[in-house]
Amino acid sequence: MHILVIGGAGMVGRKLIERLAREGRLGGKPITRLTAHDVVPPKPPQAPFPIDTRVSDLSVPGEAAVVVAEKPDVIFHLAAIVSGEAEADFDKGYRINLDGTRHLFDAVRLMEGYTPRLVFTSSIAVFGAPFPDAIPDEFFATPLTSYGAQKAMGELLLADYTRLGFFDGIGIRLPTICVRPGLPNKAASGFFSGIIREPLAGQAAVLPVSEDVMHWHASPRSAVGFLIHAATLDGDKVGPRRNLTMPGLAVTVGEQIEALRKVAGDKAVARITRAPDSVIEKIVSGWPRKFEPRRATELGFVAESSFEEIIRIHIEDELGGKIAD
Repeated sequence: MHILVIGGAGMVGRKLIERLAREGRLGGKPITRLTAHDVVPPKPPQAPFPIDTRVSDLSVPGEAAVVVAEKPDVIFHLAAIVSGEAEADFDKGYRINLDGTRHLFDAVRLMEGYTPRLVFTSSIAVFGAPFPDAIPDEFFATPLTSYGAQKAMGELLLADYTRLGFFDGIGIRLPTICVRPGLPNKAASGFFSGIIREPLAGQAAVLPVSEDVMHWHASPRSAVGFLIHAATLDGDKVGPRRNLTMPGLAVTVGEQIEALRKVAGDKAVARITRAPDSVIEKIVSGWPRKFEPRRATELGFVAESSFEEIIRIHIEDELGGKIAD
């Protein structure tokens, strides 16, 4: 089995590759080769199979055809620019998030006799306000950001190309992934991780929104689990509606902070400074808060049941089980 991970240098892509390297199998089949692709060089782990790295920009015409020329059996498409950057740079957002996706899909479509499983990472940003208390699977996609619009377009392309038999696609709408390790990125949602990650590391954090903001979260560990499960799902059980909202946990910022207090104490919470940011507040106000992802749950996708669990996963996976005093 040959696996292609597009966006292999990103946080989720890196963790996906690390898990595949540890397990050596996908869906019960041994992995014989993996290709990690990104616009910057991925740094693959040691693995029981060869890992190739490739650097190029899928938004450049012709590049996607080169990437898929060897017909990988499973393609994970994780590459994107994040919400805040897509909102700030309109042209770049559509070039990377829409054009790059379309080029990839067309490169696969134009290869005769080739129908790989293609897992596309979408986002809950495809939904826009006003919302019910909990968003059901039947809720319509009316994004209120450019990033959400770009992901919604990708979902429609994936469903249509799958319907026509060009590939076997599954789209997964990821919750906000929290706690993200590493340095802050340009995602408008970055503060959800920052107010946990920085205090646990003994550093100051800034909270730009009010504590009553509620959002939908899952850990990086769950995100990798979603991807692997999506790659091995029986397409007949999924049916024609190929884009699924992933399970997660709905908590307010205040509940996040209280979970931090329970895990790490008052000293950690004291490192959070309130500094309202009207731009971020406006973006966040149009985001969904809570879901009822029955289809995904029935198909076997699983996430955390408490925010304390999410924090403890971060401490275990990223901090070696230790937190700052």
